[in-house]
Amino acid sequence: MAIRITGTGSYIPSIIEKNEDFYNHKFLNADGSTINSSNEIIVKKFKAITGIQERRYVKDNQINSDIAFIAASKAIEDAKIDKESLDYIIVAHNYGDIKHNTEQSDTVPSIASRVKHLLKIKNPKCVGYDLLFGCPGWIEGVIQAKAFIASGIAKRCLVIGSETLSRVIDKYDRDSMIYSDGAGAIIVEKSDEEGGILAHETATYALDEAHFIFFGETNNHETTDKRRYIKMYGRKIYEFALSNVPKALKSCLEKSGKSITDVKKILIHQANEKMDEAIVQRFYKLYDMQMPEGIMPMSINLLGNSSVATVPTLLDLILKGELEGQQINKGDIIMFASVGAGMNINTIIYQY
Repeated sequence: MAIRITGTGSYIPSIIEKNEDFYNHKFLNADGSTINSSNEIIVKKFKAITGIQERRYVKDNQINSDIAFIAASKAIEDAKIDKESLDYIIVAHNYGDIKHNTEQSDTVPSIASRVKHLLKIKNPKCVGYDLLFGCPGWIEGVIQAKAFIASGIAKRCLVIGSETLSRVIDKYDRDSMIYSDGAGAIIVEKSDEEGGILAHETATYALDEAHFIFFGETNNHETTDKRRYIKMYGRKIYEFALSNVPKALKSCLEKSGKSITDVKKILIHQANEKMDEAIVQRFYKLYDMQMPEGIMPMSINLLGNSSVATVPTLLDLILKGELEGQQINKGDIIMFASVGAGMNINTIIYQY
């Protein structure tokens, strides 16, 4: 028995926010002091480090469960399945539904229950739950779906990664330019074909690393705004990722029984282009090899960092032939990998 991905879907919001749109922002340091650089220079340095030139935001009338539903509908259609046959709906996110210009996150009922409602699934034995695991949440959802199927608890699962980070960013923080909105989904199920999920690796580092990504005050200390926003210690995250993700990739590959030369693609969380490139280069260095050209597809330049949505969206774009110069063929060995708040790391070896 294999456990395979049989359908994919994604939703890319229609509002494009370009780097130039940040020229009129008022960026401040964390202590509230003025940054001694023009916004043009700030944005230019940001582009050089992250690779991001534009990102996507949802419309004012959309919330996270709306776009999760759209991606899920596309995955169900792509898999050509009866939605009533789903055993689980697993939705990875971090901030719930946040309406435009409101302060409170809404997570009751769960996003998974809301998606099930929007899909109009009647079967009460189709169980929906949410998964909060930082940016690696979608991959962790796939790992959990695999466990359900392998144990006989389920035969078919819908796994969604969806986020509207535009609703939790501090406009006075330079890091706000990283984040975006989006949703990606897959159907994963038992199959008589060979391949599918071959191995996985997951870890949580929380002794010293738990608060590398956190919720904090706005950088504008003169405002009466009491909201809390997504914040991070970028340098610490960079160093942590470079130290730990390559080793997790190697460990997972060894579990799968496959060789480094078998790997055709590495679909890594679109967090930061330079960081992702450094992670993959260091992974190949563990085998005394150079990183092969084209091994690491990227979408961050146009889509930004949509957290849990980046990897499933990237997969969907490649499989649908919408990412130029990238394709996945029958029999290809690919790796999924992510790192994020927790600090969590995970990876999957998958054979198409």
